[in-house]
Amino acid sequence: MIIPKKYRFIVELGRALHIYGIPSYKIQSYLTEVANNKGIKGSFMDFPTWINYAFYDDEESFNYIECIPPGILNLGAFSRVAELTKKVINSEVDSDEISEELSIIHQKTKKVNHLYLTLAYAFAAGAFSLIIGTNWISFWLSLLTGSLVYLMVYLTSKSKYIENVFESLSALLITIISCLIKQVVPEFNVGLTILASIIIFVPGLGITTALEEITSKNLVSGSAKLFDAIILLFKQFFGVLLGFGLMTTLMEVDIVDTTSEMPKWINFFAIPVLSISLFPVLQVRKKDMFFGVLTGAISFSIIILLSGLGILISTFIGTLTVVGISSLFGRISKTPKTVYLIQGIIILVPGSKSFIGLSNSFLNKSAVSSGNVFEEIAFILMGIIGGLLFAGTFRDNSSSRD
Repeated sequence: MIIPKKYRFIVELGRALHIYGIPSYKIQSYLTEVANNKGIKGSFMDFPTWINYAFYDDEESFNYIECIPPGILNLGAFSRVAELTKKVINSEVDSDEISEELSIIHQKTKKVNHLYLTLAYAFAAGAFSLIIGTNWISFWLSLLTGSLVYLMVYLTSKSKYIENVFESLSALLITIISCLIKQVVPEFNVGLTILASIIIFVPGLGITTALEEITSKNLVSGSAKLFDAIILLFKQFFGVLLGFGLMTTLMEVDIVDTTSEMPKWINFFAIPVLSISLFPVLQVRKKDMFFGVLTGAISFSIIILLSGLGILISTFIGTLTVVGISSLFGRISKTPKTVYLIQGIIILVPGSKSFIGLSNSFLNKSAVSSGNVFEEIAFILMGIIGGLLFAGTFRDNSSSRD
């Protein structure tokens, strides 16, 4: 189908926003604002696997549906697309130049530094192992298992089969490797290291984003993304269960070893390291890195300082704080506040708690000591969504304020 020239740039913007993992309600508000500012009447619906564009005027209408695979969150590309969108709204670029600008953005996302990504996955695993409480031996070995996870990520680009089974396969292999290490290094904490190694793929942020969309009345898209995140979580846990099942038939494996040698202050060192390690994964732009780390550190500090009030209230206030400082940093840096908001919410999301809850149910023992895990998960989710709701995040979605 040939898209009329006057609508083509909106279709291209919608496609770019979708493939870079932006929530559906934000995509729809972006496209609506662009169309209104250009004097174009239209309505738009974004779903996990397709976008529906409907344009109409007094004489004729045009409807276009495009099938697109689910997007992968890329904060650097999103920031650039948002800047381009503002240029379109302010008539700083001609509609004919949009395709060229988007092509440049797409090319930048294809630049991959495998060394940086290997270090990112390694230190994300190491930093998370410090946060949840482990020993120094487990920390150093978490760096190794984290780097092995990136090796498997790299192999997904070489094999369609590995890409399809990646979540379960990576969890399976890390579990087997961790059990083998345990036989050589008795002090090694198997459960925490497995969790830390695959923490980047535990869909805490995906669950939160899905609930964002459901709360903002994007029921179809939100429900589909929530189900996808839950299935992803089960695929990972299936790999862990299968790995433990195989290894326990061959040898005795002590899954639970919760002895922590870490001082309390180590958390305040590990949080910035975790935030920095996510930069290459999310392709955060250099100009957004400092405020991104600061947002993550502040969100974690609020949770720690207010922990005496309970997990629900501390998470709620922490989310309100993250929204506020994200808006402030966005105004200072001229970057969409969502870039900082996501980096702050990542520190708050309950992905690891979800994984631990499954461990507690299926293995009858938890990777770390924890009581009422599912209650904690629910409180964290309610705290985050409540904070976003009361902060007006769902109401104020225009590109001029994002």
